[in-house]
Amino acid sequence: MIKLPMIIGGKEIFKDEVIDVIYPYNQQKIGEAPKGSVDDVYKAVEKAKVGLLKLKKLTAYEKYKILMKVAELLAERKEEFARTITLETGKTIKEARVEVDRAINTITFSAEEAKRIGGEVVHFDASPNGKGKKGFYFRVPAGIVSAITPFNFPVNLTAHKIAPSIAAGCPFILKPSEKTPLSPIMLCKLFLEAGVPEEAVSVIPGFADVGQAMTTHPDVRVVSFTGSLKVGEIIAKQAGLKKIVMELGSNSAVIVDEDANLELAAKKSVLGGFALAGQVCISVQRVFVHKNVADEFEKLLKEEASKLKYGDPMEEDTDVGPVISINEVDRIQTWISEALQKGAKLEVGGVAEKTIVKPTIVSDVPEDSKLFYEEAFAPVVTVRKFENIDEAISLVNKTNYGLQVGLFTNNLKHAWKVIEEVEVGGVMINDIPTFRADNMPYGGVKGSGIGREGPKFAIEDYTEIKVVSFDLNA
Repeated sequence: MIKLPMIIGGKEIFKDEVIDVIYPYNQQKIGEAPKGSVDDVYKAVEKAKVGLLKLKKLTAYEKYKILMKVAELLAERKEEFARTITLETGKTIKEARVEVDRAINTITFSAEEAKRIGGEVVHFDASPNGKGKKGFYFRVPAGIVSAITPFNFPVNLTAHKIAPSIAAGCPFILKPSEKTPLSPIMLCKLFLEAGVPEEAVSVIPGFADVGQAMTTHPDVRVVSFTGSLKVGEIIAKQAGLKKIVMELGSNSAVIVDEDANLELAAKKSVLGGFALAGQVCISVQRVFVHKNVADEFEKLLKEEASKLKYGDPMEEDTDVGPVISINEVDRIQTWISEALQKGAKLEVGGVAEKTIVKPTIVSDVPEDSKLFYEEAFAPVVTVRKFENIDEAISLVNKTNYGLQVGLFTNNLKHAWKVIEEVEVGGVMINDIPTFRADNMPYGGVKGSGIGREGPKFAIEDYTEIKVVSFDLNA
């Protein structure tokens, strides 16, 4: 049993009222964390005000050294973190180790960016009234950051918010998913161990009341949220005059062109569709295949899916673990049934064993079914034929989401057409939308979010520009 405290201003706090953490694979309790309250948020904000003053006194080099120490400490405890991630999320131990490695990279990138926060000379004399004026701008910490993270990447997505926050000189208050609070708490303890001023670190497990207090408090200057479109819209309405960064949902698509390498496309689509049991915002959900190669592609896709081993996520050779809860199993099966009732065809899978949803492939999914227009967040890949590249682009864009798209083609004109016309934040040529490097500008358009993550780009959101002018005529 793992029992961890909440943290307010660097101080560990245990409570009688706790949140149980359940292992998705067998539904057994594996840990607990204190249940936070609105009052805890208010206390954390007051501490964070002190933390902001202390962070402002740190040099860029000092912040760099602290964050590099965090990365070092995380690397030393990689296996402990990986096993905790698997117990919380149900992702396979192989996937959990990759997540820890990515988090180490994210923190390292943030450390490096701490030394690059700068500004630029402003040529005031380019303006008619600027003669004799010299000046520049530079970036300063925006203030307290409220960070809210989801269950699927509890360590790396936490790192993507709190490491750039410290690099920018901003204290943070973190609310991890109530399903996976343990590994984020463990990570925040490493930040304290590495030397972050204690008042700058708070992590409060909790539910909607905690999140609402964190996002509406007038002294919070930045809200960084990763989660559903529905909750993101609520936060946007409630937050008021704050900087808001949101990474929301998607139902990411792959286009397989007539001249594509079908074996590569099938292999990568299975990887992107069923990793983490499909519980990734950039999972492959919709695959659009040129009609002339559709039959061959579907055959290859089913062959690749049949190679996957599903089951106990702690076993080294397991490829697909459970989804996060029984409720999610019920939802997924309801969505599959809806698509089938509307004319779709079940090619593979479609059944569940407790919390294990077998890798599922559904073809000819109509546009008015949830598997087409909503985010499935499940080990389900849909396949549909298209006549030409214009139709494929139209099908990709028929959604409220716009995070990333993958295109398999050897046609340069088609590649450029997709780059220009598909409404997304990222286009991956001869790759799947599931690709993400942790230093790239990551984010979407439409209902997929506001702003970009990736340490360099997050720091831009966590800082404000201050302009300085010297009048040499005086």
